[in-house]
Amino acid sequence: MESIPLQDSRPHEEVKMPTTPSERRHAVTIEEVAARAGVSKATASRVLSGHPATSEQSRARVTAAARELDFQPNAQARSLRSARTGTMGVLIPDVRNMFFAELVHGVEQEALARGYVNVLGNADESVSQQDAFLEALMRQRVDGVIIAPIGDGSGAITRLLSRRIPVVFVDRVLPGVGGAVPAITTDSAQGLGEAIAHLRAHGHRRIGFIAGPQATSTGRERLELFRRLMAENALPLREDHIVIGDFQPASGARGIDILLGTAEAPTAIITADSPMTAGAVSRLHERGMRPGHDIDLVAFDDIDWFALLDPPLSVIAHSAPEMGRRAVQALCDVIEGRTPDSHVLPSTFIARGPLAEAPTGKAH
Repeated sequence: MESIPLQDSRPHEEVKMPTTPSERRHAVTIEEVAARAGVSKATASRVLSGHPATSEQSRARVTAAARELDFQPNAQARSLRSARTGTMGVLIPDVRNMFFAELVHGVEQEALARGYVNVLGNADESVSQQDAFLEALMRQRVDGVIIAPIGDGSGAITRLLSRRIPVVFVDRVLPGVGGAVPAITTDSAQGLGEAIAHLRAHGHRRIGFIAGPQATSTGRERLELFRRLMAENALPLREDHIVIGDFQPASGARGIDILLGTAEAPTAIITADSPMTAGAVSRLHERGMRPGHDIDLVAFDDIDWFALLDPPLSVIAHSAPEMGRRAVQALCDVIEGRTPDSHVLPSTFIARGPLAEAPTGKAH
């Protein structure tokens, strides 16, 4: 198994949820910020509210004190959150990924129907960018946040949870959080199992896999499922036929180079998300190879343009808009003080192209 270097690859640590008042974070007051900065409360208030009638020295001292104390003026005790803002934060890993664009569309439609508007953030598969956006949301005092999380749950996500701001995970979950946060995810086993069985029925014995980053729950889950389902279908599992990508097109292209460069290269390849599929298709075309003719390719996510290729791509589909709608429903429940259940939605394999027409019996 070969790995492509990832952004923000960190070890997974359990997120400890505060359970008693003594474990909960002390709400820092503006008086404490003023004391730390050595200024009056009025001066601290003016600086933090952006009032121009403050000196440069005061602004620097108050800003530093607020940062050191992790002061959040709009993230006070839950009793102060009773005045709703009518806004939901939505943080996705990559705004360029069409799967997440469809998910956000489902979020938007359901949120508007319930009287909410969304503040959308793009983490760009970066933990630091995720943290920056979540910190901004805490300052903006949104009513709740829908997150497709990145990383191990430390940093801003830990602070978000400790402040009891309503949160729902979508598509991805975090290790160690357990049932503390409702999650709307997909069961990839059904669709991936159908895809592998279909490839096997068409004579494939060497199936490669371009996996997602192992710092994400979807990346880990899909790789674990691939290993298990290959065994269940009595197919040989070769480590050199597994490449770890990063959910970006370049890693899909690089995955093709690695897999086709192995001895007895795969005759079929499964890619773990749509951006890596786009990179894989592009690289195959650069090599003068047509998916569905020279090599069989199966993609996660049913992106519209996959069906427009010649031949069209077979896909493992799951409903991104439905995930978005259910995430909003769950978040509204949390905001209202209820405890919604997590939901795992199904996936399915959609066979297209020459491979889908009839078993060829070709021995690869």
